[in-house]
Amino acid sequence: MSEKSFNWKSIFVNDENATTTNEKIKSQTTVSTTDTKFPETNTVINSFPAGNSNNPFINEILEVYNRGFEGLNSEGFDFFEMYKSVMAVGPTNPQSYQMAFTMGKTIKSDLSKELLLEKSKFYISEIEKVYAKYDATGNTKNKDLNNTITTQKYNLSKNITDLETQILKLQKELEAKKEELARIDLDNKELFTEIQLKIEANNLAKHKILESINTVVTGINQYL
Repeated sequence: MSEKSFNWKSIFVNDENATTTNEKIKSQTTVSTTDTKFPETNTVINSFPAGNSNNPFINEILEVYNRGFEGLNSEGFDFFEMYKSVMAVGPTNPQSYQMAFTMGKTIKSDLSKELLLEKSKFYISEIEKVYAKYDATGNTKNKDLNNTITTQKYNLSKNITDLETQILKLQKELEAKKEELARIDLDNKELFTEIQLKIEANNLAKHKILESINTVVTGINQYL
């Protein structure tokens, strides 16, 4: 196995420059898969379903993990080919493991159960690294947005207090600031929801791909 690693563009990507704070944050949290730096391949693993989640980002982010997992594969027969073969027949079918292992031995004569399990650790480790990166990015952006809103609220509240001391002279300005304060949560509700959904999608995608990998690992341990 060569020392490959995921070369993925972040789930939270800044695709364009915007003129407002909200537009900048939205552009930084846009998911892009069209220009993700993966090895070109015509084979995509579709063995693990996205489930019934209502998260609109799960399929897209699961595809990022899917392509990244595929991009880690090196030449020859190792756990990746074993995984693909077993998933094609059925990971709960004991014969699928024996068939895939027999096929693998014809390609790689020194193939063994121990080698397959060792290679599986590499894939799991790389997926965990990418998950940790995305998880940290999502939580950081969530925290940054919360801090921005808190600062906005604090500053606007202070402005209101200051304006109230000049209420006769600045009545119109005071009312405008109150309206601005009242709109902050509403204006940011959609963006907050989007970030939370992306964090959830990242968690679900990681769980689903590792669940399928660990199913094969279990099968290897049980049937080989």
